[in-house]
Amino acid sequence: MRIGELAARAGTTPRTLRYYESRGLLPVRRSANGYRTYDESDLQLLRQIRTLQDFGFGLEETRPFVECLRAGHPEGDTCPASLEVYRRKLDELDALIGELRTVREKVGRQLTRAEAVRDRLAADAAAPGGPEPVCELGGEPR
Repeated sequence: MRIGELAARAGTTPRTLRYYESRGLLPVRRSANGYRTYDESDLQLLRQIRTLQDFGFGLEETRPFVECLRAGHPEGDTCPASLEVYRRKLDELDALIGELRTVREKVGRQLTRAEAVRDRLAADAAAPGGPEPVCELGGEPR
C-alpha cells in the first residue's frame, strides 16, 4: 500500500509517517517508481506506536516495542526492553499519583480552613452589632 492509504488506515497523516521514517521507527521501502510502499506489518507498527502514545508514552519510548515487532514477535510488548519501558512508565505514573495525592490533601486542608473562616465571619456578622462581611477579593460588602 502507499503512504496515503497507510495513513488513512492508521488514523494519521502522511506527514506523520514521514516523520516516523526519519526517526527510524517506520521502515522506508520504495517501489521501482520511487513511491513509498508499506504492508500490514507497518500498520501493526503504527497501531503499536499510536496506542502507546495514547497511554502517554513519548515517541522514543515506543522504540523498544517497534523493535520487538520488527524482530518477528507477534506483540510489541513481549521483549525485555519493552517490559522495562512499561516498568519505568509505571514508576513514573506512581510518582505522579503520589504528587497528586499530596496536592489533593493540601487543597482539602485549605478548603477546610477557608470554610471555617467563612463560618466564623458569618457567625460574627450575625451577632448584634457584628461587622458587615467583606469579600476579600472585591472589598465590597456581601
